[in-house]
Amino acid sequence: MDYGKFKYESALKARESRKNQAQTVVKEIKLRPKIDPHDYGTKRGHVERFLRQGDKVKVTIMFRGREQSRPELGFRLLQKLASDVEELGFVESQPKQDGRNMIMVIGPHKKKSDAKSERAAERSAQAAAAASRTQAPAAASRATASRTEASPAEASPAEATEAGATEAGASTAEAGSAEASPAEAGQAEAAKPVPRPRPRNVAAAARPAAARPAAARPAASNGTAEPVASTARARAAAPAEQDA
Repeated sequence: MDYGKFKYESALKARESRKNQAQTVVKEIKLRPKIDPHDYGTKRGHVERFLRQGDKVKVTIMFRGREQSRPELGFRLLQKLASDVEELGFVESQPKQDGRNMIMVIGPHKKKSDAKSERAAERSAQAAAAASRTQAPAAASRATASRTEASPAEASPAEATEAGATEAGASTAEAGSAEASPAEAGQAEAAKPVPRPRPRNVAAAARPAAARPAAARPAASNGTAEPVASTARARAAAPAEQDA
C-alpha cells in the first residue's frame, strides 16, 4: 500500500467534508438598562439577522454605578427581547448575573447548514431573475431588427402593385418632360409674367403731376433767385409769342 497516496486521499476527503460543514458562531450584542426605544429596535434587528443566519446570540446587559442595585431592569429587558425574537430563536441559557453584567444566550431554530443552503438558493434565484430582465430587451431588439431587414419578396401583393404603379407614373412624367418641343418651351417662357420695376418713392409716384412741386432753377448771375411761379408763367407765355 502506498502511504503517500493514502494521505493524499484522506486529505481530499477531509477537505470535502469541511466544505459541507457549517461552523456555528456565537454573536454578541450589548445593551444598557436605560436603552432608548429606537436603539433597542436597532439591536433587535441585529439579533434577528444573526438568528436567520443560524448563529447563536449572546445578549449582555451592562450595569454601571447604582444600576447594579436594580438587576430586575436588565432581567425585564432580556425577557422582552426573548419574546420579540421567539419566532426565530429560543432561550438556550436563562439570564444570570455575572459581576456587573447580566448574560443570556439565544439559539436559532434552524441549523447553520440549512440557513446557508437557503441563502444560496435565494442568491441563485435573484441572479436568474436579473439575467432574464437583462436578456428580454436584447431579444426584443433582435426581433425588431430581423423584421426591419426582411426581404422585399415578403411584401404583400397590394404593396407590390402600388409600388409598381408609382414607378410607372414617375417614368412617364420623365419621358414627357424630355420629349417637349423647343416651341412649347418658348411659349412657356413667354407666358411667364414680366416683373415690373417698383418706384423708389411710392408716395411721390402716387401723387398727381399738378401737386408735384416745380423744380427750382439755379441762382441768377446777379446772385438772386427768381420766384418759381414767375418762371413757370414765363415758360408758358413763350410758345404763345412764337405763334403770334
